[in-house]
Amino acid sequence: MRGRYQSSRSRGLESFPKRVRGGVVVLLLAAGMCAVLLVGASAAGSLPRPAAAALHRTARARIAWRSCGRRLQCARVRVPLDWAHPGGGKIWLAVIRHLASSPGRRIGSLFVNPGGPGGSVAEVKSNAAGLDAAGQGRFDVVGWDIRGAGESSRVRCFRSERGWESFFAGWSIPTTMQASLRYVRKTAALARQCGEVSGSLLGHVSTADTVRDLDYLRELVGDQRLTYLRISGGTFIGQTYANMFPRRVRAMVLDGLVDPVAYTKGNEAGYANMLSNSDRAFDGFLSVCERAGPLRCALAGHGPVAARVSGLLARLRRASIPAPSASPPGELTYGDALDAIVVNMSAGPGEWPALAAQLDAAARGDGSALATRGRLLTTAFSAQVASPGVPAIGLVCADSPARQGPRAWRQVLARFTAVSSIYGPVVFWWRWAPCASWPARSAHRYTGPWNAATRNPILVIGTTDDPNTPYANARTAARRLGNAVLLTHQGYSHTSPLDPSACVTRAISAYLVRLITPPRGTVCPSDHQPFDPNFGQPLPGEPTS
Repeated sequence: MRGRYQSSRSRGLESFPKRVRGGVVVLLLAAGMCAVLLVGASAAGSLPRPAAAALHRTARARIAWRSCGRRLQCARVRVPLDWAHPGGGKIWLAVIRHLASSPGRRIGSLFVNPGGPGGSVAEVKSNAAGLDAAGQGRFDVVGWDIRGAGESSRVRCFRSERGWESFFAGWSIPTTMQASLRYVRKTAALARQCGEVSGSLLGHVSTADTVRDLDYLRELVGDQRLTYLRISGGTFIGQTYANMFPRRVRAMVLDGLVDPVAYTKGNEAGYANMLSNSDRAFDGFLSVCERAGPLRCALAGHGPVAARVSGLLARLRRASIPAPSASPPGELTYGDALDAIVVNMSAGPGEWPALAAQLDAAARGDGSALATRGRLLTTAFSAQVASPGVPAIGLVCADSPARQGPRAWRQVLARFTAVSSIYGPVVFWWRWAPCASWPARSAHRYTGPWNAATRNPILVIGTTDDPNTPYANARTAARRLGNAVLLTHQGYSHTSPLDPSACVTRAISAYLVRLITPPRGTVCPSDHQPFDPNFGQPLPGEPTS
Protein backbone atom coordinates (compact mmCIF):
# COMPACT_ATOMS: atom_id res chain seq x y z
CA MET A 1 0.00 0.00 0.00
CA ARG A 2 1.04 3.53 -0.64
CA GLY A 3 0.50 6.57 1.51
CA ARG A 4 -1.19 7.37 4.80
CA TYR A 5 -3.22 4.51 6.14
CA GLN A 6 -4.56 5.43 9.56
CA SER A 7 -6.10 3.52 12.40
CA SER A 8 -8.53 4.91 14.94
CA ARG A 9 -6.31 4.87 18.04
CA SER A 10 -4.35 7.94 17.01
CA ARG A 11 -7.31 10.28 16.80
CA GLY A 12 -10.29 11.38 18.80
CA LEU A 13 -13.89 10.63 17.92
CA GLU A 14 -14.84 12.52 14.78
CA SER A 15 -17.89 12.87 12.57
CA PHE A 16 -18.40 12.53 8.91
CA PRO A 17 -20.70 13.20 5.81
CA LYS A 18 -21.98 11.51 2.67
CA ARG A 19 -23.02 11.63 -0.93
CA VAL A 20 -25.64 9.63 -3.00
CA ARG A 21 -27.04 9.26 -6.48
CA GLY A 22 -30.38 9.69 -8.33
CA GLY A 23 -31.59 12.73 -6.41
CA VAL A 24 -29.78 12.36 -3.12
CA VAL A 25 -26.32 13.85 -2.59
CA VAL A 26 -24.06 11.23 -1.00
CA LEU A 27 -20.36 10.57 -0.43
CA LEU A 28 -18.26 7.93 1.27
CA LEU A 29 -15.36 8.29 3.80
CA ALA A 30 -13.97 7.41 7.38
CA ALA A 31 -11.82 8.22 10.52
CA GLY A 32 -8.51 6.69 11.65
CA MET A 33 -6.36 4.59 14.25
CA CYS A 34 -2.45 4.74 14.95
CA ALA A 35 -1.04 6.56 11.89
CA VAL A 36 1.30 4.40 9.82
CA LEU A 37 3.21 5.41 6.71
CA LEU A 38 3.44 2.49 4.29
CA VAL A 39 5.06 2.68 0.87
CA GLY A 40 4.67 0.32 -2.09
CA ALA A 41 1.96 -0.86 -4.44
CA SER A 42 1.45 -4.43 -3.25
CA ALA A 43 -1.70 -5.22 -1.27
CA ALA A 44 0.18 -7.92 0.61
CA GLY A 45 3.01 -5.52 1.43
CA SER A 46 0.62 -3.12 3.14
CA LEU A 47 -0.63 -5.76 5.58
CA PRO A 48 1.16 -7.57 8.41
CA ARG A 49 2.94 -10.68 7.04
CA PRO A 50 0.52 -13.25 8.56
CA ALA A 51 -2.46 -11.27 7.30
CA ALA A 52 -0.95 -10.97 3.81
CA ALA A 53 -0.30 -14.72 3.65
CA ALA A 54 -3.86 -15.47 4.73
CA LEU A 55 -5.16 -13.04 2.12
CA HIS A 56 -3.36 -14.81 -0.71
CA ARG A 57 -4.44 -18.25 0.52
CA THR A 58 -8.04 -17.00 0.55
CA ALA A 59 -7.67 -15.48 -2.91
CA ARG A 60 -7.06 -18.91 -4.40
CA ALA A 61 -10.79 -19.54 -3.81
CA ARG A 62 -13.32 -19.00 -6.55
CA ILE A 63 -16.67 -17.28 -6.64
CA ALA A 64 -19.64 -19.70 -6.55
CA TRP A 65 -21.73 -18.07 -9.26
CA ARG A 66 -25.38 -18.98 -9.82
CA SER A 67 -27.67 -17.93 -12.64
CA CYS A 68 -29.92 -14.97 -11.80
CA GLY A 69 -31.12 -13.83 -15.23
CA ARG A 70 -30.20 -13.79 -18.88
CA ARG A 71 -26.39 -13.68 -19.03
CA LEU A 72 -26.46 -12.72 -15.32
CA GLN A 73 -24.76 -14.57 -12.48
CA CYS A 74 -25.00 -13.70 -8.79
CA ALA A 75 -23.02 -14.70 -5.72
CA ARG A 76 -22.29 -13.86 -2.12
CA VAL A 77 -18.62 -13.57 -1.21
CA ARG A 78 -17.28 -13.77 2.33
CA VAL A 79 -14.58 -11.26 3.21
CA PRO A 80 -12.87 -10.37 6.50
CA LEU A 81 -14.55 -7.74 8.63
CA ASP A 82 -11.03 -6.42 9.25
CA TRP A 83 -8.50 -7.02 6.47
CA ALA A 84 -5.68 -6.61 8.99
CA HIS A 85 -7.03 -9.76 10.69
CA PRO A 86 -8.38 -11.96 7.87
CA GLY A 87 -8.77 -14.95 10.15
CA GLY A 88 -11.29 -13.12 12.32
CA GLY A 89 -14.94 -12.22 11.78
CA LYS A 90 -16.45 -12.26 8.30
CA ILE A 91 -19.05 -10.26 6.41
CA TRP A 92 -20.81 -10.83 3.06
CA LEU A 93 -20.59 -8.94 -0.20
CA ALA A 94 -23.35 -9.24 -2.81
CA VAL A 95 -21.76 -9.63 -6.27
CA ILE A 96 -23.23 -9.85 -9.77
CA ARG A 97 -21.79 -10.17 -13.24
CA HIS A 98 -23.14 -9.90 -16.76
CA LEU A 99 -21.22 -12.24 -19.03
CA ALA A 100 -19.51 -10.61 -22.02
CA SER A 101 -21.73 -10.69 -25.10
CA SER A 102 -18.62 -11.30 -27.26
CA PRO A 103 -16.90 -14.00 -25.17
CA GLY A 104 -14.52 -14.98 -27.96
CA ARG A 105 -13.00 -11.49 -27.80
CA ARG A 106 -13.20 -11.12 -24.02
CA ILE A 107 -10.56 -8.85 -22.42
CA GLY A 108 -11.43 -9.37 -18.77
CA SER A 109 -13.83 -7.98 -16.17
CA LEU A 110 -15.17 -4.43 -15.95
CA PHE A 111 -15.96 -3.45 -12.36
CA VAL A 112 -18.66 -0.80 -12.05
CA ASN A 113 -19.87 1.38 -9.21
CA PRO A 114 -22.72 3.92 -9.59
CA GLY A 115 -21.86 5.95 -6.52
CA GLY A 116 -24.09 6.52 -3.67
CA PRO A 117 -23.35 3.89 -2.08
CA GLY A 118 -24.79 0.42 -2.57
CA GLY A 119 -26.43 0.25 -5.98
CA SER A 120 -23.99 -1.74 -8.12
CA VAL A 121 -25.95 -5.00 -8.10
CA ALA A 122 -29.18 -3.20 -8.98
CA GLU A 123 -27.45 -1.21 -11.72
CA VAL A 124 -26.01 -4.28 -13.43
CA LYS A 125 -29.45 -5.89 -13.32
CA SER A 126 -31.19 -2.85 -14.80
CA ASN A 127 -28.51 -1.56 -17.18
CA ALA A 128 -26.65 -4.69 -18.24
CA ALA A 129 -27.02 -3.98 -21.97
CA GLY A 130 -25.70 -0.42 -21.69
CA LEU A 131 -22.73 -1.42 -19.55
CA ASP A 132 -21.95 -4.32 -21.88
CA ALA A 133 -22.05 -1.92 -24.84
CA ALA A 134 -19.64 0.47 -23.11
CA GLY A 135 -17.02 -2.27 -23.32
CA GLN A 136 -18.13 -3.42 -26.80
CA GLY A 137 -19.24 -6.73 -25.33
CA ARG A 138 -15.67 -7.66 -24.43
CA PHE A 139 -15.92 -7.58 -20.64
CA ASP A 140 -17.81 -9.45 -17.98
CA VAL A 141 -19.46 -6.53 -16.19
CA VAL A 142 -19.06 -7.01 -12.44
CA GLY A 143 -20.94 -5.07 -9.78
CA TRP A 144 -20.70 -5.46 -6.04
CA ASP A 145 -22.59 -3.72 -3.27
CA ILE A 146 -19.91 -2.24 -1.06
CA ARG A 147 -19.63 -3.31 2.55
CA GLY A 148 -22.16 -1.56 4.75
CA ALA A 149 -24.73 -0.98 2.00
CA GLY A 150 -27.13 -2.50 -0.50
CA GLU A 151 -27.48 -6.28 -0.45
CA SER A 152 -24.13 -6.74 1.30
CA SER A 153 -23.68 -6.76 5.09
CA ARG A 154 -25.18 -3.36 5.70
CA VAL A 155 -25.37 -0.65 8.30
CA ARG A 156 -28.70 -0.92 10.12
CA CYS A 157 -30.10 1.28 12.82
CA PHE A 158 -33.34 -0.45 13.86
CA ARG A 159 -34.21 -4.07 14.51
CA SER A 160 -37.62 -3.87 12.87
CA GLU A 161 -39.29 -2.06 10.00
CA ARG A 162 -41.96 -0.77 12.38
CA GLY A 163 -39.41 0.90 14.64
CA TRP A 164 -37.73 2.45 11.62
CA GLU A 165 -40.97 3.85 10.20
CA SER A 166 -42.00 5.20 13.59
CA PHE A 167 -38.69 7.00 14.07
CA PHE A 168 -38.85 8.73 10.67
CA ALA A 169 -42.55 9.61 10.70
CA GLY A 170 -42.88 13.26 9.67
CA TRP A 171 -39.15 13.67 9.00
CA SER A 172 -38.39 16.74 6.89
CA ILE A 173 -35.88 19.55 6.63
CA PRO A 174 -36.45 21.89 9.62
CA THR A 175 -36.77 25.61 8.92
CA THR A 176 -37.32 27.11 12.39
CA MET A 177 -35.11 27.36 15.47
CA GLN A 178 -37.44 25.16 17.52
CA ALA A 179 -37.61 22.48 14.84
CA SER A 180 -33.84 22.65 14.30
CA LEU A 181 -33.09 22.03 17.98
CA ARG A 182 -35.48 19.09 17.91
CA TYR A 183 -33.77 17.64 14.85
CA VAL A 184 -30.28 18.00 16.30
CA ARG A 185 -31.47 15.79 19.16
CA LYS A 186 -33.17 13.42 16.73
CA THR A 187 -30.07 12.93 14.59
CA ALA A 188 -28.05 12.24 17.76
CA ALA A 189 -30.63 9.59 18.69
CA LEU A 190 -30.33 8.11 15.21
CA ALA A 191 -26.56 7.86 15.55
CA ARG A 192 -26.93 6.07 18.89
CA GLN A 193 -29.40 3.63 17.33
CA CYS A 194 -26.98 2.83 14.51
CA GLY A 195 -24.20 2.14 16.99
CA GLU A 196 -26.40 -0.16 19.07
CA VAL A 197 -27.65 -2.21 16.12
CA SER A 198 -24.64 -2.28 13.77
CA GLY A 199 -21.93 -2.56 16.38
CA SER A 200 -18.44 -3.43 15.14
CA LEU A 201 -19.41 -3.11 11.45
CA LEU A 202 -19.38 0.69 11.77
CA GLY A 203 -15.64 0.67 12.38
CA HIS A 204 -14.89 -1.27 9.19
CA VAL A 205 -16.78 0.45 6.37
CA SER A 206 -14.23 2.99 5.19
CA THR A 207 -13.31 3.29 1.53
CA ALA A 208 -9.91 1.76 2.36
CA ASP A 209 -11.78 -1.35 3.52
CA THR A 210 -13.88 -1.30 0.34
CA VAL A 211 -10.77 -0.96 -1.82
CA ARG A 212 -9.33 -4.11 -0.22
CA ASP A 213 -12.62 -5.88 -1.01
CA LEU A 214 -12.37 -4.69 -4.61
CA ASP A 215 -8.78 -5.88 -4.95
CA TYR A 216 -9.80 -9.27 -3.58
CA LEU A 217 -12.70 -9.54 -6.05
CA ARG A 218 -10.29 -8.61 -8.85
CA GLU A 219 -8.14 -11.56 -7.84
CA LEU A 220 -11.12 -13.90 -7.58
CA VAL A 221 -12.29 -13.17 -11.15
CA GLY A 222 -8.76 -13.82 -12.41
CA ASP A 223 -7.75 -10.34 -13.58
CA GLN A 224 -4.14 -9.28 -13.12
CA ARG A 225 -5.11 -5.61 -13.22
CA LEU A 226 -8.32 -3.72 -12.54
CA THR A 227 -10.60 -2.21 -15.20
CA TYR A 228 -13.01 0.17 -13.46
CA LEU A 229 -15.83 2.43 -14.64
CA ARG A 230 -17.77 4.73 -12.39
CA ILE A 231 -19.22 7.93 -11.23
CA SER A 232 -19.74 10.24 -8.30
CA GLY A 233 -18.97 8.57 -4.94
CA GLY A 234 -17.47 5.73 -6.96
CA THR A 235 -14.72 8.13 -8.05
CA PHE A 236 -13.48 8.31 -4.48
CA ILE A 237 -13.22 4.52 -4.46
CA GLY A 238 -11.36 4.70 -7.77
CA GLN A 239 -8.92 7.36 -6.65
CA THR A 240 -8.25 5.49 -3.42
CA TYR A 241 -7.60 2.23 -5.29
CA ALA A 242 -5.33 3.94 -7.83
CA ASN A 243 -3.22 5.44 -5.05
CA MET A 244 -3.12 2.37 -2.81
CA PHE A 245 -2.44 -0.07 -5.67
CA PRO A 246 -1.26 1.95 -8.71
CA ARG A 247 0.46 -1.03 -10.38
CA ARG A 248 -2.77 -3.00 -10.34
CA VAL A 249 -4.75 -0.58 -12.54
CA ARG A 250 -5.34 -1.46 -16.20
CA ALA A 251 -7.95 1.21 -17.00
CA MET A 252 -10.07 3.53 -14.87
CA VAL A 253 -12.86 5.94 -15.88
CA LEU A 254 -13.79 8.50 -13.21
CA ASP A 255 -16.83 10.69 -13.97
CA GLY A 256 -18.11 13.39 -11.59
CA LEU A 257 -15.21 13.57 -9.19
CA VAL A 258 -15.07 13.86 -5.45
CA ASP A 259 -12.01 15.85 -4.37
CA PRO A 260 -10.24 13.42 -2.01
CA VAL A 261 -8.07 16.11 -0.41
CA ALA A 262 -11.04 18.25 0.64
CA TYR A 263 -13.09 15.19 1.54
CA THR A 264 -10.56 13.64 3.87
CA LYS A 265 -10.01 16.97 5.62
CA GLY A 266 -13.44 16.54 7.14
CA ASN A 267 -17.14 16.87 6.60
CA GLU A 268 -17.27 20.64 6.48
CA ALA A 269 -14.42 21.04 3.99
CA GLY A 270 -15.64 18.13 1.88
CA TYR A 271 -19.17 19.40 1.52
CA ALA A 272 -18.15 23.03 1.08
CA ASN A 273 -16.19 21.77 -1.92
CA MET A 274 -19.03 19.70 -3.32
CA LEU A 275 -21.62 22.46 -2.88
CA SER A 276 -19.48 25.11 -4.53
CA ASN A 277 -21.16 24.85 -7.95
CA SER A 278 -24.69 23.88 -6.84
CA ASP A 279 -26.36 27.30 -6.93
CA ARG A 280 -24.62 28.15 -10.21
CA ALA A 281 -26.02 24.95 -11.70
CA PHE A 282 -29.52 25.84 -10.48
CA ASP A 283 -29.12 29.30 -12.01
CA GLY A 284 -28.31 27.43 -15.23
CA PHE A 285 -31.64 25.63 -15.01
CA LEU A 286 -33.44 28.94 -14.60
CA SER A 287 -31.67 30.64 -17.50
CA VAL A 288 -32.10 27.69 -19.88
CA CYS A 289 -35.80 27.62 -18.99
CA GLU A 290 -36.04 31.33 -19.81
CA ARG A 291 -34.48 30.73 -23.22
CA ALA A 292 -36.66 27.68 -23.91
CA GLY A 293 -39.81 29.75 -23.49
CA PRO A 294 -43.29 28.81 -22.25
CA LEU A 295 -43.92 26.17 -24.92
CA ARG A 296 -41.13 24.03 -23.49
CA CYS A 297 -40.69 25.30 -19.92
CA ALA A 298 -43.83 25.80 -17.81
CA LEU A 299 -42.09 28.37 -15.58
CA ALA A 300 -41.47 30.75 -18.47
CA GLY A 301 -43.84 33.36 -19.82
CA HIS A 302 -44.78 34.93 -16.46
CA GLY A 303 -42.01 37.45 -16.11
CA PRO A 304 -38.36 36.64 -15.35
CA VAL A 305 -38.05 32.99 -14.35
CA ALA A 306 -35.38 33.58 -11.70
CA ALA A 307 -37.46 36.27 -10.00
CA ARG A 308 -40.53 34.03 -10.03
CA VAL A 309 -38.74 31.15 -8.32
CA SER A 310 -37.01 33.48 -5.87
CA GLY A 311 -40.41 34.89 -4.94
CA LEU A 312 -41.84 31.41 -4.40
CA LEU A 313 -39.00 30.40 -2.09
CA ALA A 314 -39.26 33.66 -0.14
CA ARG A 315 -43.00 33.01 0.29
CA LEU A 316 -42.31 29.48 1.55
CA ARG A 317 -39.77 30.73 4.06
CA ARG A 318 -42.59 32.76 5.61
CA ALA A 319 -45.29 30.08 5.51
CA SER A 320 -46.20 26.80 3.84
CA ILE A 321 -48.74 26.58 1.02
CA PRO A 322 -51.49 23.99 0.43
CA ALA A 323 -50.61 20.66 -1.17
CA PRO A 324 -54.08 19.06 -1.32
CA SER A 325 -53.26 16.25 -3.75
CA ALA A 326 -49.74 15.49 -2.52
CA SER A 327 -48.87 11.99 -1.41
CA PRO A 328 -49.83 12.20 1.40
CA PRO A 329 -51.97 15.38 1.28
CA GLY A 330 -50.83 18.27 3.42
CA GLU A 331 -48.73 21.39 2.90
CA LEU A 332 -45.62 22.29 0.96
CA THR A 333 -42.91 23.59 3.28
CA TYR A 334 -39.73 25.42 2.40
CA GLY A 335 -37.75 22.31 3.30
CA ASP A 336 -39.92 20.16 0.99
CA ALA A 337 -39.27 22.60 -1.86
CA LEU A 338 -35.49 22.45 -1.34
CA ASP A 339 -35.64 18.65 -1.25
CA ALA A 340 -37.60 18.59 -4.52
CA ILE A 341 -35.13 20.88 -6.27
CA VAL A 342 -32.18 18.75 -5.12
CA VAL A 343 -33.90 15.53 -6.24
CA ASN A 344 -34.72 16.89 -9.70
CA MET A 345 -31.41 18.65 -10.28
CA SER A 346 -29.43 15.58 -9.20
CA ALA A 347 -31.47 13.43 -11.60
CA GLY A 348 -30.29 15.51 -14.57
CA PRO A 349 -31.84 17.66 -17.31
CA GLY A 350 -34.28 14.89 -18.21
CA GLU A 351 -36.20 15.95 -15.08
CA TRP A 352 -36.05 19.68 -15.75
CA PRO A 353 -39.44 19.94 -17.52
CA ALA A 354 -41.05 18.18 -14.56
CA LEU A 355 -39.26 20.44 -12.06
CA ALA A 356 -40.39 23.50 -14.01
CA ALA A 357 -44.00 22.27 -13.96
CA GLN A 358 -43.84 21.54 -10.23
CA LEU A 359 -42.44 25.00 -9.46
CA ASP A 360 -45.00 26.63 -11.75
CA ALA A 361 -47.88 24.89 -9.97
CA ALA A 362 -46.50 25.92 -6.58
CA ALA A 363 -46.13 29.52 -7.74
CA ARG A 364 -49.81 29.36 -8.71
CA GLY A 365 -50.69 28.20 -5.18
CA ASP A 366 -50.76 24.38 -5.39
CA GLY A 367 -47.69 22.75 -3.87
CA SER A 368 -48.90 19.15 -4.33
CA ALA A 369 -46.51 18.03 -7.06
CA LEU A 370 -43.46 19.72 -5.53
CA ALA A 371 -44.23 18.29 -2.08
CA THR A 372 -44.64 14.77 -3.44
CA ARG A 373 -41.33 15.01 -5.28
CA GLY A 374 -39.52 16.39 -2.24
CA ARG A 375 -40.74 13.55 -0.05
CA LEU A 376 -38.88 11.10 -2.30
CA LEU A 377 -35.73 12.21 -0.51
CA THR A 378 -37.24 11.39 2.87
CA THR A 379 -38.40 8.01 1.57
CA ALA A 380 -35.00 7.24 0.05
CA PHE A 381 -33.33 8.09 3.32
CA SER A 382 -35.65 6.34 5.71
CA ALA A 383 -36.66 3.03 4.14
CA GLN A 384 -35.04 0.41 6.40
CA VAL A 385 -34.67 -2.35 3.80
CA ALA A 386 -33.78 -0.67 0.52
CA SER A 387 -32.56 2.77 1.53
CA PRO A 388 -29.11 4.05 0.56
CA GLY A 389 -29.55 6.78 3.15
CA VAL A 390 -28.34 5.58 6.53
CA PRO A 391 -25.71 3.18 5.13
CA ALA A 392 -24.26 6.10 3.21
CA ILE A 393 -24.06 8.15 6.39
CA GLY A 394 -22.07 5.36 7.98
CA LEU A 395 -19.69 5.26 5.03
CA VAL A 396 -19.26 9.02 4.97
CA CYS A 397 -18.81 9.13 8.70
CA ALA A 398 -16.03 6.61 8.27
CA ASP A 399 -14.09 8.63 5.69
CA SER A 400 -14.87 12.30 6.23
CA PRO A 401 -14.98 13.13 9.93
CA ALA A 402 -17.01 16.08 11.13
CA ARG A 403 -14.47 18.28 12.83
CA GLN A 404 -17.05 19.76 15.19
CA GLY A 405 -19.72 18.19 17.39
CA PRO A 406 -23.48 18.76 17.27
CA ARG A 407 -23.30 21.91 19.40
CA ALA A 408 -21.68 23.67 16.43
CA TRP A 409 -24.75 23.07 14.25
CA ARG A 410 -25.65 26.77 13.84
CA GLN A 411 -22.29 27.85 12.46
CA VAL A 412 -21.91 24.77 10.23
CA LEU A 413 -25.43 25.20 8.85
CA ALA A 414 -24.65 28.86 8.18
CA ARG A 415 -21.48 27.88 6.31
CA PHE A 416 -23.26 25.29 4.16
CA THR A 417 -26.10 27.69 3.39
CA ALA A 418 -23.67 30.46 2.45
CA VAL A 419 -22.00 28.13 -0.04
CA SER A 420 -25.35 26.95 -1.46
CA SER A 421 -28.71 28.30 -0.41
CA ILE A 422 -30.44 25.42 -2.24
CA TYR A 423 -28.32 22.37 -1.45
CA GLY A 424 -26.66 23.55 1.77
CA PRO A 425 -29.52 23.02 4.24
CA VAL A 426 -30.44 19.67 2.67
CA VAL A 427 -26.90 18.30 2.85
CA PHE A 428 -26.45 19.66 6.35
CA TRP A 429 -29.46 17.90 7.87
CA TRP A 430 -29.20 14.67 5.89
CA ARG A 431 -25.43 14.30 6.08
CA TRP A 432 -23.58 16.44 8.60
CA ALA A 433 -25.97 16.37 11.55
CA PRO A 434 -26.02 12.55 12.05
CA CYS A 435 -22.25 12.35 11.56
CA ALA A 436 -21.66 15.01 14.20
CA SER A 437 -22.92 12.48 16.78
CA TRP A 438 -21.66 9.30 15.09
CA PRO A 439 -20.69 6.69 17.71
CA ALA A 440 -17.87 4.87 15.88
CA ARG A 441 -14.42 5.56 14.49
CA SER A 442 -13.07 3.78 11.46
CA ALA A 443 -10.41 1.20 12.18
CA HIS A 444 -8.66 2.20 8.93
CA ARG A 445 -8.84 4.98 6.41
CA TYR A 446 -6.65 6.23 3.58
CA THR A 447 -5.84 9.95 3.54
CA GLY A 448 -3.34 10.28 0.69
CA PRO A 449 -1.15 11.08 -1.12
CA TRP A 450 -3.33 11.24 -4.24
CA ASN A 451 -0.73 11.61 -7.00
CA ALA A 452 0.16 8.02 -7.92
CA ALA A 453 1.15 7.29 -11.53
CA THR A 454 -0.56 4.27 -13.08
CA ARG A 455 0.85 2.32 -16.04
CA ASN A 456 -1.95 3.55 -18.35
CA PRO A 457 -3.59 6.97 -18.07
CA ILE A 458 -6.74 7.32 -15.99
CA LEU A 459 -9.62 8.92 -17.91
CA VAL A 460 -11.17 11.76 -15.87
CA ILE A 461 -14.52 13.20 -17.01
CA GLY A 462 -15.97 16.45 -15.70
CA THR A 463 -19.31 18.06 -16.60
CA THR A 464 -19.15 21.84 -16.71
CA ASP A 465 -22.42 22.52 -14.86
CA ASP A 466 -22.48 19.55 -12.49
CA PRO A 467 -24.53 20.57 -9.41
CA ASN A 468 -23.12 17.91 -7.06
CA THR A 469 -19.44 17.49 -7.90
CA PRO A 470 -17.98 20.65 -9.45
CA TYR A 471 -16.10 20.55 -12.74
CA ALA A 472 -13.10 22.08 -10.97
CA ASN A 473 -12.66 18.77 -9.12
CA ALA A 474 -12.12 16.91 -12.38
CA ARG A 475 -9.53 19.46 -13.53
CA THR A 476 -7.73 19.22 -10.19
CA ALA A 477 -7.74 15.42 -10.17
CA ALA A 478 -6.40 15.25 -13.73
CA ARG A 479 -3.49 17.50 -12.70
CA ARG A 480 -2.91 15.79 -9.36
CA LEU A 481 -2.85 12.18 -10.52
CA GLY A 482 0.50 11.11 -11.88
CA ASN A 483 -0.95 9.89 -15.18
CA ALA A 484 -4.41 11.12 -16.20
CA VAL A 485 -6.27 12.77 -19.08
CA LEU A 486 -9.22 15.15 -18.65
CA LEU A 487 -12.26 14.92 -20.92
CA THR A 488 -14.60 17.91 -20.57
CA HIS A 489 -18.32 17.31 -20.99
CA GLN A 490 -20.11 20.54 -21.89
CA GLY A 491 -23.37 19.81 -20.10
CA TYR A 492 -25.69 20.36 -17.15
CA SER A 493 -25.82 17.07 -15.26
CA HIS A 494 -24.31 15.37 -12.25
CA THR A 495 -22.12 13.01 -14.31
CA SER A 496 -22.27 12.65 -18.07
CA PRO A 497 -24.74 9.72 -18.39
CA LEU A 498 -27.58 11.95 -17.16
CA ASP A 499 -26.97 14.44 -20.00
CA PRO A 500 -26.12 12.02 -22.81
CA SER A 501 -23.22 12.73 -25.14
CA ALA A 502 -22.33 10.33 -27.96
CA CYS A 503 -18.89 11.96 -27.96
CA VAL A 504 -18.31 10.97 -24.31
CA THR A 505 -19.69 7.47 -24.92
CA ARG A 506 -17.31 6.87 -27.84
CA ALA A 507 -14.35 8.13 -25.81
CA ILE A 508 -15.14 5.81 -22.89
CA SER A 509 -15.53 2.80 -25.17
CA ALA A 510 -12.28 3.45 -27.05
CA TYR A 511 -10.45 3.84 -23.77
CA LEU A 512 -11.82 0.73 -22.07
CA VAL A 513 -11.19 -1.54 -25.03
CA ARG A 514 -8.06 -0.13 -26.68
CA LEU A 515 -6.65 2.06 -23.88
CA ILE A 516 -6.83 5.08 -26.21
CA THR A 517 -7.44 8.38 -24.44
CA PRO A 518 -8.92 11.42 -26.21
CA PRO A 519 -6.52 14.22 -27.15
CA ARG A 520 -5.79 16.56 -24.27
CA GLY A 521 -8.19 19.47 -24.22
CA THR A 522 -11.08 17.50 -25.81
CA VAL A 523 -14.53 18.99 -25.11
CA CYS A 524 -17.63 16.87 -25.79
CA PRO A 525 -21.03 18.55 -26.21
CA SER A 526 -24.26 16.99 -25.02
CA ASP A 527 -26.45 15.45 -27.71
CA HIS A 528 -29.41 17.74 -26.95
CA GLN A 529 -30.08 20.82 -24.86
CA PRO A 530 -32.33 20.64 -21.79
CA PHE A 531 -36.04 21.12 -22.60
CA ASP A 532 -35.38 19.83 -26.13
CA PRO A 533 -38.23 17.36 -26.90
CA ASN A 534 -35.58 14.95 -28.25
CA PHE A 535 -33.57 15.04 -25.02
CA GLY A 536 -32.37 11.55 -24.13
CA GLN A 537 -32.71 10.27 -27.70
CA PRO A 538 -29.62 9.24 -29.67
CA LEU A 539 -28.27 11.48 -32.40
CA PRO A 540 -29.08 10.41 -35.98
CA GLY A 541 -26.79 7.57 -36.95
CA GLU A 542 -25.83 6.73 -33.35
CA PRO A 543 -26.66 3.28 -31.90
CA THR A 544 -29.48 3.11 -29.37
CA SER A 545 -27.43 1.31 -26.71
